[in-house]
Amino acid sequence: QVQLVESGGGLVQAGASLRLSCAASGRTFSSYAMGWFRQVPGKEREFVAAISWTGRSTYIADSVKGRFAISRDNAKNTVYLQMNSLKPEDTAVYFCAGRLYTGSYYPNEYEYWGQGTQVTVSS
Repeated sequence: QVQLVESGGGLVQAGASLRLSCAASGRTFSSYAMGWFRQVPGKEREFVAAISWTGRSTYIADSVKGRFAISRDNAKNTVYLQMNSLKPEDTAVYFCAGRLYTGSYYPNEYEYWGQGTQVTVSS
């Protein structure tokens, strides 16, 4: 079992940066690939980024490529999403998710989910 808790969201102006954190409980965190997704009301959950269990492979959505980066610290059981040059269209609830070993672009392939953290970017 893995429990996930996101933090770091908030209200910022366009062009600002935020770093989201996802703290995981459970001894097997290092075996899990981790992903970040976002969702706005009335829309499907959207892939943002993923990182493999080793941290050697990362996947970034085209919509945020060059602005967002994903990383992990297995010693701290934490995965991060660094978000730079934020835009109003990045406004969403951001969720972290976990699945064994390899990342995926598809939310239904993840076993564990956090409760989400709100990110609001004003223009």
